[in-house]
Amino acid sequence: MSKRIGFVGVGMMGHGMAKNLLLKGYAVTIRGHRNRAPVDDLVRQGASEAATNAAVAQASDIVFLCVTGSPQVEEVVFGAAGLAEGARSGLIIVDTSTAEPASTNAIRERLAPLGVTFVDAPLGRTPKEAEEGRLNTMVGAEPQVFEALKPVLHAFCENVVHVGPPGAGHVVKLANNFIAMTIACATAEAGAAVKRMGVDPQKLVDVVSLGAINNGIFQAVLAQTLQGNFAAVKFALDNARKDIRYYTHMTEGLPMTSIMGEATHQSLVTACMLGFGGEFVPSLVKAQEKLNGIRVAG
Repeated sequence: MSKRIGFVGVGMMGHGMAKNLLLKGYAVTIRGHRNRAPVDDLVRQGASEAATNAAVAQASDIVFLCVTGSPQVEEVVFGAAGLAEGARSGLIIVDTSTAEPASTNAIRERLAPLGVTFVDAPLGRTPKEAEEGRLNTMVGAEPQVFEALKPVLHAFCENVVHVGPPGAGHVVKLANNFIAMTIACATAEAGAAVKRMGVDPQKLVDVVSLGAINNGIFQAVLAQTLQGNFAAVKFALDNARKDIRYYTHMTEGLPMTSIMGEATHQSLVTACMLGFGGEFVPSLVKAQEKLNGIRVAG
């Protein structure tokens, strides 16, 4: 594998992605951070560690970013000793974070005069699939850039989908997460409503599980929490709130109506303000319990 790979953000998702790049034979340089466990593990498996983001860029042909959102992406690229400082013409930076399209477009335009290509390739699925090399990615890039990146992305992705020109990846990802979080919020509320009416929520699970509206999010948010499992979707509510805020920013800027988007965003804001922001998405059920003075989950 001739392409040298850089990686910034080897956390819950990034560790598995970088690990699978190493397993596929790529030379990988990672940026260390305070949580040493994933960094040390990757170094043991053959990764090199760089002291700065600029050093990652200098050592790489392609740099992957897997950080929280747009402010973090902007800091990694343009902050002190950032990627832009160490970049050379021909470098490709691939942002796998969930970010705001407006920020993505601005970063791409600032990097273009340096000869650097900025690609948005946000991810689907969870840290489990990241470790297994079975993520999904939706790529916004020019066709020739997509073709060049495709074999590299397949090192940690099962499905690699070209969704359109630069910027399209983050648009599709925000729409995807909006749908997912709307289902999650509606499921938690429905479970609470059934409970308040004196009906066992398990009966709702039994009925929905037989029909067309059954899906993985519903099962994770209600069926699993009834069994006491709040970790069936390992995605923090604070991050979910951030993503849907990005979605509503996008729709407001068009402008277009976004009635469901705003309702979903406020449902997530409420759960976070109640103290569940650091917990996973299924804790929307805990928020409904707290709001309505009932016990739903096992």
